[in-house]
Amino acid sequence: MRHTRVVMTMLAALCLAVPLALAGSAQASGLPTGEHMVGKASVEPAYNADTGQIMYLLTPEKAPLPSKANAHAISPLYLVEYPPSSNVGTLNCMGLPGNCPDHDGLVAGVATQTMPSVYGTDPALLPGHDHIADPPGKPDFNIAWEVIEVLFTNSAAANTHLTTDTAIQDAVANGDAITVDLGFAFNCSVVSSTVYAHGTPVG
Repeated sequence: MRHTRVVMTMLAALCLAVPLALAGSAQASGLPTGEHMVGKASVEPAYNADTGQIMYLLTPEKAPLPSKANAHAISPLYLVEYPPSSNVGTLNCMGLPGNCPDHDGLVAGVATQTMPSVYGTDPALLPGHDHIADPPGKPDFNIAWEVIEVLFTNSAAANTHLTTDTAIQDAVANGDAITVDLGFAFNCSVVSSTVYAHGTPVG
């Protein structure tokens, strides 16, 4: 798979930042979903890779792309894409072009091209994806995140909602998922859930 500047630009809003405090839903009910714009930055929900609790990611429009971080200062940001058959419910980003329009189509396209037996061939039919990242203050947290897409190898496995590093690693070890390194990293910053709540929904 070729990793072009276009690919990296479309994924820029994926990463960058974790909240100081974990929060529940930023909506009246259910899980938060979709990008919110705050000034010249986008904020998205994600899962704390250690606990599976909701947190939020912030990406300034002018964030370095790719990150200049040393290879030893990079942690994975997993992007778990779900196929049309999945029944896991609300995802961090949903639909196509959906509520994260700057990268929904791209990552759905990676899934249909890489694993058409599970995802089909029409990216528009995919329900969406989640982000799973390490929180600050943990030994495995670093200043930049490498974006790694997680794809299911069978439809049954895709009915399990993967919200932690351990769950992803188990799925891969069991042959129920594969990982696709998209080949670049972003620097991270930190925001609270209040920033997401006060932002303007996109898409």
